[in-house]
Amino acid sequence: MNDSPTLPLLFLFDMDDVLVRYDWRVRMQALADFTGHDFVELRRRWWDCGNEARAEAGHYADGDAYLAAFEDAMGCAVPEEEWARIRGSAMTELPDRIEAVRLAAAHGRVGLLTNNGPLAGRWIHRWAPSLPPLFGDHLDTTSNFGARKPEPELFTRALEHHGVPAERTFFADDMPINVEGARSVGIHAVLVEEDTDLREAVRAFVAAQERAVVA
Repeated sequence: MNDSPTLPLLFLFDMDDVLVRYDWRVRMQALADFTGHDFVELRRRWWDCGNEARAEAGHYADGDAYLAAFEDAMGCAVPEEEWARIRGSAMTELPDRIEAVRLAAAHGRVGLLTNNGPLAGRWIHRWAPSLPPLFGDHLDTTSNFGARKPEPELFTRALEHHGVPAERTFFADDMPINVEGARSVGIHAVLVEEDTDLREAVRAFVAAQERAVVA
């Protein structure tokens, strides 16, 4: 981390479809095979009623509470290792994007900021093993902050946690609504699309910050 008092920078990155490719269809098919519920029923029992969104906002105290609620909704036992295997099977690391995190880490603190619940937080290091060496203790799910993207309070709590002001913060996400949420509190936010070179976005932010310091 760059410890210069004139350039405290924070780089926050979403996970799914930013640093890893996430194919929700693979996950849903695997869950359907395991539970015996089809896609529509899976959505009805957990996602459409808001359970996953509540988990992302910190409703469940920990991963055990999350899994107990998920099992109750599914009507069957779902071992944690099986839940994690199914979720992880839908994820593939994106090396070029992860290289952008490595580049950012040379200029400031890097942190993950992904809409996920506490059980996901236990397994991210297994699903994407390239991330822990870069993010260290900052592999954060939104559930850690008691709010979820795109809520502005999520971003203000993350800034308070890291101790870096919004104007010194970079954020990358694949959803326009989340980018707007970050921008609403003054964060420099980048929309990540299929052809986005995240490394260039990081370099441009660093250059702009360096120019601002000189000015």
